[in-house]
Amino acid sequence: MEFTPSAHADTFPRDHLPPTDQWPDLRFDLADGPALRYPDRLNCGAALLDATVARLGPDRPAVRDGEGRVWSYGDLKARVDRIAHTLTRDLGVVPGNRVLLRGPTTPWLAACWLAVVKAGAVAVTVLPAQRPQELADICRLARVRHALVDTRSADDVFAAEVSHLRVTLFGGSSPDDLLRRSADKPSSYEAVATAADDVALIAFTSGTTGRPKGCVHFHRDVLAVADTFSARVLRPHPDDVFAGSPPLGFTFGLGGLVVFPLRAGASTLLTDWGGPDKLLGDVQRHGVSVLFTAPTAYRAMLARLGSYDTSSLRRCVSAGEHLPARLWHDWRRATGLRVINGIGATEMLHIFISAADDRIRPGTTGLPVPGYEARVVGADGAPVPDGSPGLLAVRGPTGCRYLADERQREYVRDGWNLTGDTYVREPDGYFRFVARADDMIVSAGCNIAGPEVEEALLRHPDVLEAAVVGRPDERRGQIVVAHVVLRPGVPRTGETAEKLREFTKKEIVPYKCPRVIEFPDALPRTPTGKLQRFRLRAGPLQFPRD
Repeated sequence: MEFTPSAHADTFPRDHLPPTDQWPDLRFDLADGPALRYPDRLNCGAALLDATVARLGPDRPAVRDGEGRVWSYGDLKARVDRIAHTLTRDLGVVPGNRVLLRGPTTPWLAACWLAVVKAGAVAVTVLPAQRPQELADICRLARVRHALVDTRSADDVFAAEVSHLRVTLFGGSSPDDLLRRSADKPSSYEAVATAADDVALIAFTSGTTGRPKGCVHFHRDVLAVADTFSARVLRPHPDDVFAGSPPLGFTFGLGGLVVFPLRAGASTLLTDWGGPDKLLGDVQRHGVSVLFTAPTAYRAMLARLGSYDTSSLRRCVSAGEHLPARLWHDWRRATGLRVINGIGATEMLHIFISAADDRIRPGTTGLPVPGYEARVVGADGAPVPDGSPGLLAVRGPTGCRYLADERQREYVRDGWNLTGDTYVREPDGYFRFVARADDMIVSAGCNIAGPEVEEALLRHPDVLEAAVVGRPDERRGQIVVAHVVLRPGVPRTGETAEKLREFTKKEIVPYKCPRVIEFPDALPRTPTGKLQRFRLRAGPLQFPRD
C-alpha cells in the first residue's frame, strides 16, 4: 500500500504505524449507495466545520453549554481558527505534533480539538478523571510535547511530571490563558492540507493487560464513521440537538457529540455527565432530540421519566455494553422510542453493527452498518455456522492500527478485526452478543482491565495478592470484584475494604475501582501456579457498593 505524501513535519505518527501487511483489509464500498471516496488532501476539521459553514451558512446553532449559551457555526469557526493561530504562532505546534487535550465536556474542549486537527497536529484526548501515572504513560507512548488543559483538570497533568511537556491552560484568568492569547488572533485560518491518510487522532484504550494501546485514526476515518453509521443508520437532521453522557476522551462521545452533529449541520450540547436527573433535565431544557448514552443510564432514567418532558427526543443510541431486550421494551413502553443499539470499538473508531427503526430486533445488536462486513469465526479464523458462538470479526472503511504495539497481530488476523467479543450470527443475518471473549470487564459501558486494577491494589502495603474479575450485574452489565489476600493481622472487614477502595481511587480512574472486595485466605491456583479466574467469578458478594 502506498501512502499519500504527508503534510506532517513531525513524522512520528506515521513512522510508528504497524507494517501495512498487518493492517486490516479496508473496504470503502456501500451496498446501498455510492462508495466512500475522499480526496487525497483532506483535513477532517475543515470538512466538519468550514465545509458545513459553506454549505449551510454561519448562523445556524452549533454548540451549546449547560448554562444555555449557544455558539453559531460562525462563532465556533472564529474561535477554532483563533486557537489554531495560537497553536502555530505562539506555541510552536507543527503538523504531526501530538497535543494532549484534557478537561470537562465543554464547547471549549471541542473547539480545541477542532483547532488541533485544523492545524495538522494529532489530537490525543484523555479523560478528565485519569490519574498522573496513566497520563504519563500516554505521553510517553505518543511522545506528547504539547497539552491544552482546562484549568479544572490541570493538577494531575502537572503531577504526571512529563518532561518537555508544554502545558497551556484554558478557562482561567491568567494572562497566558489560551483563550486570552487567542482573543486577538485572526478569526480565519486556512487548515493545513493534510493527507487523507495523515493521522488525525490517537485514542488510547486499556488492553486486557492494562497497558494502554494507542489506536491511530486518519482524517478520512473521522469522516467515514460519520458517513456510515451516522448517515446510514442514525440519519440525523440539521435541526437536531445532540447530547449524551460519554466524555470526548471516549471515541463514542467524540463521534456522537462532535463529529456526527457537525457533519450533519446540527447542534450539540456539551456538558458533563451529572447523573440521570441532570441528563433528563438537559433533554427538557435544551430540546435534545438525539441522545447518546449506555444502557446503565437508560435504566437509571426510566424511574425518573415522569418528572421530565422528553417529547423532543426522536433518536436514542446505546453502546458500550449489551442492551438487554427487557430494557429496550421498558424504554419503548415509557417513551414510545426504539433505542438504536450498537457495538463499536476504539480500534474501529465507532459503531459498526447496529439497526434502526423497523430493522431493530430487541435482544440483538443488529446488522453490519453499511460499509462494514461482519462474520463469526472460530479459533482458526474460519467462519462458524449460523447459530454457533464464535469470535466477532469485522472489516470496513476503518480498522485497527495500534501505535508501535505488538498486540496488532492479536487484533487483526487475515485482514479482519477481531474485537474480543463472542457473538452468534442468526440465520437471517442479525448478530447477537454472547459475552466478552477475554478478561476485559465491561461495566456501565466502560472497558476495565482487571490486571490494571490488581496492580493498583498491590501498591497498598496491606495487600499481598490481588485478583480482579467481572461479575454479572443487572444494572451495570458487570461490576468489578477484587479478591484480595491481606497481610497477616489486617482485619478482613468492611472498613478495610473501604480503605482499599479509597486508595485505589487515587491510583486509577475511579470508575475502574472495585465495587466489591472479598478477602479469601488464598487465591485459587493450578498446581503450576496459574490463577483460576473462573473459580473467582462464582464467589459470594461481600461489602457491595452502589
